[in-house]
Amino acid sequence: MSAVLQPSWPRAVPLGAGFAQDPYPTYRAWREAAPVLWSGDYFGGAWLVARHAEVAQVLRDPRLSARRTGGWVMHDGDDRRELAGFQKLFARALLFLDEPDHGRVHGLMHAAFRPAALQRLVPFIEREVDALLDAADRGGGFDFMPTVARPLPVRVIAELLGLPGGDQPAFAAWSDALSAFIGALQPGREQARRAQAALLAMARHFEVLFEAGACEGLAGELLQAEARGELHDRAELLAQCVMLLFAGYETTRNLLGNGVHLLLSHREQWERLRAEPQLAVPALRELLRYECPVQYTGRRVTTDCVLHGQPVRRGELVIALIGAANRDPAQYARPDELDIGRTPRPSLAFGSGPHVCLGAALTMLEGEALLRRLIERRPDLRLVDPAPRWTGSALYRGLASLPLV
Repeated sequence: MSAVLQPSWPRAVPLGAGFAQDPYPTYRAWREAAPVLWSGDYFGGAWLVARHAEVAQVLRDPRLSARRTGGWVMHDGDDRRELAGFQKLFARALLFLDEPDHGRVHGLMHAAFRPAALQRLVPFIEREVDALLDAADRGGGFDFMPTVARPLPVRVIAELLGLPGGDQPAFAAWSDALSAFIGALQPGREQARRAQAALLAMARHFEVLFEAGACEGLAGELLQAEARGELHDRAELLAQCVMLLFAGYETTRNLLGNGVHLLLSHREQWERLRAEPQLAVPALRELLRYECPVQYTGRRVTTDCVLHGQPVRRGELVIALIGAANRDPAQYARPDELDIGRTPRPSLAFGSGPHVCLGAALTMLEGEALLRRLIERRPDLRLVDPAPRWTGSALYRGLASLPLV
């Protein structure tokens, strides 16, 4: 639903050609302009919120709903028929649920992400990091993204879910198709078709494993929850499984790639981490703040109201710009400087409120294991090309490649 704008209502500076490569000047202009801005660049029209305080509030505002997939997936009558399978699963994922469904489904998965449960994964994560770095070391120079950043999170989330053959190339390919759709500001029908094919292929993969009794981890626990009636039906079960596999891969690979690039391109920060390896966790928090893997999230207005002084109507979309909030000088001193020793102030990289990222602690464990092993094994690691090769997505801030020597 598009807003009928009054002449006095603030509009965002339009996106320029270089936005995906460097969104931060645009974010700065939006923060300085007004608390809430209208933009036609996001999904045909949406309200943008770029300041830290306002973004944090939007993420917790009960007037704003996480249920927003209908207009996203389906644009006309033909789409509604063709993409019904996509919408059926996509809309049931935890990310897009409100209460009481969100609390019910979240509760079924929360135990698997508690610190004690995740600590049991640490030896597996460390072995996988070593195995991937062993393979990388055999060839001298290597591209970090396909060699380490892509396979590691796939293997880890597959281990958590209890999937055999966790390094299957199909997992990453399916995730890439979903990422292209979810990360598009104006997703087209062909992108939606490819995303639907990937999502349904992932669902079929889980169905085969369930029929064979081959899932022993979180996926198996969710299957038991379905049998007990705690998940309402098979679609709800499959939605959680496929989106866990996708989310566990997409954001973590971008953190790993962004983090290594930032540290090597800010050499003094790399050397400081080498000298003070206990800074690995604070370093990860700063890397997440500085180059957030997920740049925004959306909410749908449930009732006509006033949002930070701006009238908004039921059905309109609000975009909470996490990447902009994490560079807000009202929240962080010298926000455009990378400082792994920065006095801790929570960022919004993992969200806030009921929808805070369920897998945040797992992502941190993977990042910590990788950083510690890299500074031990490859202290002289260097970039081949200092210019980052970004993927071009406005949602997912990540690198297409990262050659290292």
